[in-house]
Formats: sequence, C-alpha cells, structure tokens
Amino acid sequence: MAASPPPLHGIRVLDAATFIAAPLCATLFAEFGAEVIKVEHPRGGDPFRRFGTPTERPDSTLAWLSEARNKSSITLDLGKPEGARLFKRLAGLSDVVCENFRPGTMERWGLGWEELSAVNPGLIMVRISGYGQTGPYRDRPGFARIAHAVGGLAALAGMPGETPVTPGSTSLGDYLAGLFAAFGAMVALHHRTNGGGGQVIDIGLYEAVFRVLDELAPAFARAGIVREREGAGTRNACPHGHFPTRDGKWVAIACTTDKMFARLATAMDRPELAGDDTFGRQERRLAAREAVIALVGAWTGSLDRDEVMARCLAAEVPIGPLNTIADIFEDPQFEARGNLASIEDPELGPIVIPDVLPRLLATPGRIEHLGPPLGNANDAVYRGLLGLSEDEVAALARDRVI
Repeated sequence: MAASPPPLHGIRVLDAATFIAAPLCATLFAEFGAEVIKVEHPRGGDPFRRFGTPTERPDSTLAWLSEARNKSSITLDLGKPEGARLFKRLAGLSDVVCENFRPGTMERWGLGWEELSAVNPGLIMVRISGYGQTGPYRDRPGFARIAHAVGGLAALAGMPGETPVTPGSTSLGDYLAGLFAAFGAMVALHHRTNGGGGQVIDIGLYEAVFRVLDELAPAFARAGIVREREGAGTRNACPHGHFPTRDGKWVAIACTTDKMFARLATAMDRPELAGDDTFGRQERRLAAREAVIALVGAWTGSLDRDEVMARCLAAEVPIGPLNTIADIFEDPQFEARGNLASIEDPELGPIVIPDVLPRLLATPGRIEHLGPPLGNANDAVYRGLLGLSEDEVAALARDRVI
C-alpha cells in the first residue's frame, strides 16, 4: 500500500526572507510536506548561512543546517529588474510568500502586495519586520534582542535592581513571530479554501513578544502594576523559582497553590510549614517571600539533585532539573519522545537537530534533509518549473541575476 502524501503536499512556499522569523514559518510548512523554495541573493545567500558554529561546508553553519531543513535553494537578485520579473512568475505559481525585509523594500523592487496579488489573487503574503508595516516605528531596523526590549520581556529578565538580561535564546522573538506567522498563514489558506482570496499576514517582532506576557497589560491598565525583574521567582506565587542543590546543580520548583506547597512541606519533612498560622496560605508566603525562599533553598542545598527530585516527585510536587544541553542529550524523556533527530548530511555525516513539532499522530511531519547548499535547485526551478532554456539560464548567471 502506497504511503499517503504529507498533509501540506501541493502547497508551494517562496521563502524570500533572511535569518529566522519568516524563514521559520516556511520551515514549519516544509516539515509537513509543502514545497519550500528558498530565494537567496546570488552573492553569499542568506546571511544566516554564516551565523553560528561553522562546519566543513563553507556555505553552512550548524544553525543553517537545522533551521533551513527540507528547503531547496535558488539564487536570485530581487533588486534587478529581471530578478523581480522572475520572482513574480514564481509568486504566480505559489501559495505563500514569506519575507522579512524592512517595510518598503519589496515595494521598491516592484514586489509589494499590490504587484504580487495582481499576478496571483490567491497568494498569501507573510510579512515580518521589527515593528510591522504601519506605525511611527515601521522604518526602524529590528532584531529579536530589540523586540525583547520594546515588547516588554527584557525588563522582566534578571535579578531585582540589576542589569536586565536577554531571556534565554537571543532569537526568541524571531521564533515566536515565526510561529504566529505560520498559524496566520494556515488560517489564510483555510479562508482561501472556503472561497476567500489571498491576504497579507503582518507581524512585528515586538508584537509576538508582547503577546506572551500573560497578565502584564490588564494588571497595569486596571491596577497600575508595573512588574520588573523578579529573578528566578514571580510576584504571583511562592516558592516558585530555581533552587541550588548540594552537588552544584539546580532544580525548578513551582508551587502555585496552597495544596502544592503543602506537598512540598511534606517532601521537606516539615509539614508544619503549611499550617494556617505559618505559610499555608499563598498571601502569607508572598508576604514572607524571602524567608520562604531561604527555607526551601536551605533544604535543597542540603541534598543532591537526584534526592531532591525523588522526594518532590514522590510527594507530587512540580519539579524539574535545570538542564544544560548536555543534560538534555542524556534525558530519557527527550529520548522517549524522539525530540532529538539525527539526520545524515552527504558531506558532514550525522547532524543532531531538534525534531519536528507539533507532533501529529495521523499526519506527522518529517525531516527529509538538512539546510541545502546555495542554489542547489536553480536548474530544477528555472529550467523545470519556469521552463527557461539552458541559454536563458546561462545568461541570467552571466548577468548575475542568479
């Protein structure tokens, strides 16, 4: 019995973007069977090819190999009239175009929404930039670090009174924007399937960051609350943070309710800490935050991490280790779920990358290959898809259009 085609088979995506945000949107499509054509400048390609840890492949870092998975690459100078003309032809044969240039760049090349929708009324155009296509900041350059700052996240990250820090990955805002963009593109495709036309998905990096800040907006609007850096904890629950263990490791403990704290007190062999006249109620714990954190930290610091984990898990306390990437490679949960995929590269051998997410049981995504060499699909796209002759392709290369 022949295998059924992947769920997005038949969808074609033009990824004209660079670095992470809009390219991630295209990657998610590629993982579930869409044909994704990465459009890159003939000289050097996407700068992301040179971002991160180098490999023996001169045009590919480990970051590129992971994040450009399942795509094919063509070279095309969109700033040249012939390049723009070819891109329009490709857009006319595609379902989605992804771009994250500064607003006005595509229009300057004659490739804005009006021009592309004229050749393909059903086109979905994903546009990600620092601040979106409108507003007083639209022309400012934007990167994930700036989005973390403007969107309100960086002000929350770090220890009280100290320098705000970058929360985790410096590219978090890019990944968030790419996820929202992929959802938006799927909504737009569904709308088109139901009889609607094409449309634009317009996302500013800062907006994607701002959207995940839980109650910050209503808390300020209603009560004037301005949350700032709270270290490893949170103003809404205690103990709720990171705690050291005797062997130099760390654990995360989350006690968002009185019941959870009572369980922790039991794990600590200190059930009296959860009494009504001590710290049994959340408001009492919040009022005595430093004392509670010191008690829990002294207990975790007296034991090795494995024993802290065992006691808390036996008492059904939410707890987890603060994993380094080395820990993740040894973690049985990651192994059982297949979160690390080893993909063979013809030149480099096996490369381990994060596996496909989300996990669909009936129509799972898959990784066919790692990030492609620059221009590896030029012949297939220009001669195959567009039907150009060998002489025409040679002329394009001679004129540095491709």
